[in-house]
Parts: sequence; C-alpha cells; structure tokens
Amino acid sequence: MKISIASGKGGTGKTMVATGLALSLAARTPEQPPLLVDCDVEAPNAHLFLHPKLTEKQDVALLIPAVDDAKCTSCGECAKVCQFHAIVVLGKKTLVFPQLCHGCGSCTLVCPEAAIHEIPDKMGVLERGPSETGVWFAHGVLDIGEPMAVPVIRQLKKWVQPSPGQVALYDCPPGTSCPVVESVRGSDYLLLVTEPTPFGLHDLRLAVQVAIELGIPCGVIVNRFHSPYPPLEEYCAEKNLPVWLRIPFDRAIAESLAQGKTLIEVDPHYSELFCQVFEGITAYLSNPTKE
Repeated sequence: MKISIASGKGGTGKTMVATGLALSLAARTPEQPPLLVDCDVEAPNAHLFLHPKLTEKQDVALLIPAVDDAKCTSCGECAKVCQFHAIVVLGKKTLVFPQLCHGCGSCTLVCPEAAIHEIPDKMGVLERGPSETGVWFAHGVLDIGEPMAVPVIRQLKKWVQPSPGQVALYDCPPGTSCPVVESVRGSDYLLLVTEPTPFGLHDLRLAVQVAIELGIPCGVIVNRFHSPYPPLEEYCAEKNLPVWLRIPFDRAIAESLAQGKTLIEVDPHYSELFCQVFEGITAYLSNPTKE
C-alpha cells in the first residue's frame, strides 16, 4: 500500500504525521517495517526526526543538449521543437539554457546535422538507509540553485520501491504544484493535513481538487485543533472526507518537535491512534463504496 501525506500549504505538520505514522507501523510490525520516502527535495527534514543511517547514495542528473558549433547550420529546427525555450538560435549561434531544459531529447532527435548530443547535468542526490527505529528511509536533496524538483522526485520514487506487502509512506512537498503531483502520483490513498483556520480550509480545497483530478481517495488529519471550525467540518462532510484524527494545539508538542522529537516520543498514545488511522484507511480501500 502506498499512502501520501500532503497539504495545500506548508507548516501544517505533514512530516510530524508522516514520521508518527511510520514509527507506529514499525512498532506494530517490526518484521516488515514501513518505507518512508521524503519527497520534499527542496527542504527535506524527516531525517532530522528518524536519524537514519544513509548508507547508499546516487546522483540525479538531467540530460541536456550540447551543440557542436562545427556541425550546426543554425537551421533552428531544435528551437522550433522545444516547448520550454531552453534552446534558441540567435543569428548563427545556437544557445542552450540548462535551467529551462526538461531533458526531453526532442532537439537531439530533430537536428538534421546531428550537431546536438546530450550531456548529464547534476541536479541533486538521492540517499537511503535504515533508521534505528526500524523504518526504511529515503530522501532526495535538490542542489542549491536548481529550479526543478520534479526530476529528482521522479528518480527518487523509481530508486526506492516498496517490497511486496510493505507499506510505503510519501512525505510530500507543500502546496499543489508539479512537485506535489509527482509525489502523489501512483498512491493508493492521500492523507491531507490541515488546520482549523480560513487559510487551512482554503488550501485544503486546492489539495482535494488535486486528489480528485488524479483519482486518488483522500481523508483529513486536523492539526493544531483547539475547537471545532464549522466551515472545515461542513466542507469535509460535503465532500465525504473522513477526519481520521485531530491533534490538539499544544505548546508541549510544538516545543518537542522544535527539539527534534517525534510526536510518538511526546505522547506514546499517538502510536495507537496512528495505527487506528491506518486500519481505517485499509478498511476503506478494501470497501471504498461503504461510507
């Protein structure tokens, strides 16, 4: 089973939920601990809570075009086929802009003079290894200054595949843009973390729309819960979104997280609650028509 943990905005507690769920499942089934993949490659932080031993590494590179000026006739066919304007012809000079290139290879294919070849351009690194708590962990780290997270996320998900019967948890980037879509794609269930505020509800609506477009069932965890927020409750009821858990607005939780402690360390009772969430999701997926 693949479960993605996401939200429409940053700072809602996605990583807190992802690590808490992973630790709970690892304690329940130590013979087959879950896989936690941190897909927030621009600012990965799950490793700060799980302290994994990152024993394996792999560079991520995008193949970008390089032009042989001796062969190039400046015909402009490469520029015509590029949808991202990563290659342009100015007079008799063909210029490549690596930051705009998506590595599709179209320019290489259409060049009539075979004047273009592809070279790797490193953009990030992948790391993986076990944590002391038994959770199998992997994350990607985008190099500083690189503009595109999607290729790193895509390669990360290919590099770390769950074994048969293993639960895979994907800690997604915040928002609803392309990195989130790539992280969530292929999941069996989407767990959305939100807050009982107008901003939280606004961004939850956007995240639910992404789930609908991708055809992925979703449910909600409300973090920083202090009292019922009627618009949020009404929206969840209207969309038939199960609210699996409400985590209170507690200063002790915030202080502990700031010190690098997990929610399970703050209150071990959450291990049971997270297992109940997982059981509820499993039951729903086995019978999605039953509300």
